[in-house]
Amino acid sequence: MQQQNFSRGRRATRALLLIAACCLLSAASAAGAAEPEIDDFDDDGLVEDVQEEPINIPGEELVYESPVIEPKKFHFADHFDNVEASRKLWVKSQAKKDDIAEEIAKYDGIWSWESPLRIVWPKDKGLVLKSKAKHAAISARLSKQFDFKSNKPLVVQYEVTMQEGQECGGSYLKLLSSGKETEDLTTFNDKTPYTIMFGPDKCGNDVKMHFIFRHVNPINGTITEKHCNKPKNRLEEPFKDKLPHLYQLVVRPDNSFEIRVDHKIVNEGSLLTDFKPPVNPPAEIDDPTDQKPADWDEREKIPDPTSQKPDDWNDDALPQIPDTSASKPSGWLDDEPDMIADPTAIKPDDWDTEIDGEWEAPLVDNPACEKAPGCGKWKAPLIANPEYKGKWRAPMIENPNYQGKWAPRKIANPDFFEDLMPFQMTPISAIGLELWSMSNEILFDNLIVTDDVDVAREFAANSFDIKRRYIDRESKTLWHRLMRHMNYKPGWWALYFLYLLIPASCYIFYLYRRSKEVTFRLY
Repeated sequence: MQQQNFSRGRRATRALLLIAACCLLSAASAAGAAEPEIDDFDDDGLVEDVQEEPINIPGEELVYESPVIEPKKFHFADHFDNVEASRKLWVKSQAKKDDIAEEIAKYDGIWSWESPLRIVWPKDKGLVLKSKAKHAAISARLSKQFDFKSNKPLVVQYEVTMQEGQECGGSYLKLLSSGKETEDLTTFNDKTPYTIMFGPDKCGNDVKMHFIFRHVNPINGTITEKHCNKPKNRLEEPFKDKLPHLYQLVVRPDNSFEIRVDHKIVNEGSLLTDFKPPVNPPAEIDDPTDQKPADWDEREKIPDPTSQKPDDWNDDALPQIPDTSASKPSGWLDDEPDMIADPTAIKPDDWDTEIDGEWEAPLVDNPACEKAPGCGKWKAPLIANPEYKGKWRAPMIENPNYQGKWAPRKIANPDFFEDLMPFQMTPISAIGLELWSMSNEILFDNLIVTDDVDVAREFAANSFDIKRRYIDRESKTLWHRLMRHMNYKPGWWALYFLYLLIPASCYIFYLYRRSKEVTFRLY
């Protein structure tokens, strides 16, 4: 019997090894099939510029150095790593808001130059809003004014890290308009004129990606805020994951714009067509003096005046009536109520009649009614009334006097203008952060204003991209890091696992054989 058991165990182990070998061959085939050739070309044979996130390269050494700032390439640039130099650029506001209570009107939010809470490289610093539930404002002068009359785009780019997450508050920036009101940056407040406001904002479930520009009416000089249409997709992750995110706005001389988050386009369009209210007013408007005539008939259909209610129509008939054919069931208890006071209930000791009123026991089902067909006054059940027809109404017919829906006549819009170049906005002389937030530790980093998209992209490559690759690499589990170090593709991971399974199966077979040999000797 022991010899039979041993043979049976050996056959089972061989079957296990056979299954493992089949799986091995299957995985090898799958590994080859699961790795199709990468095609960087579209149907027309052109390379697509998809601007994906930077990809981690296995074995790549990630070393951070502060991005080089060549003054001629930027209108403004600050990586905040040189704290002493950066502090000289930025001016904290000493202003007060004029539309709220005095005790909370002051811009007393705290700003600090420091490393992130999650330090990646000690030399990488940022500008951090340390306080919450306070008004905070800080601004810096551009190294050279941005003038929209040149044939170059405006490119604004910066990083934000919500180090403690965000429930309610903004992390947008303002590009301040050139003029007398921005000469003294210590007076920077919510009323300070700006040309563009850009960046993320969130309060509860309301998530926004602001892009607002202030348009000057070419006729009367009035200023109107134009708000960009919302992106199609919600952008909630940057407010929750506590990671650095890169925000970029590009506004071009052809009036097109583009908004990217972490290099991916989240919104794009035209200054002329994708803003509310639109830049150009309508050429015609409703005449405010035009009044609808008193006899204007807008009814498409009217009750037929020739129709009469039938003589046998009873408007007062009820939809349901008692069933006259029904009779009270035998044994019905007319004198017993459905509910009675609970005889076992006792008034609580702390019951105060003056405060709580007279105590009454709670009602319970009457036990006398349990075996009876019913208790209380018997009523015949209701049935549909065959005479019921509802309220009589005359049938509707086409209105012979119908004049259509009335609308006031159109007149030329006295305020009409046509601005075909809204890109030519008010020049920008400074940049500022004017915020209120219910979260603290909001870190701003690598803030630039330039007129060259390639310069912005290179700046991000030397700062944000390296940082995110490093964070992504370090956040992986030991297993993922081991797999990446081995440079195995997903299909080959299964193959590697099965390679390990074969010696393990052999070892199990060896232990099983030894145990059976010992058992055989004992018997």
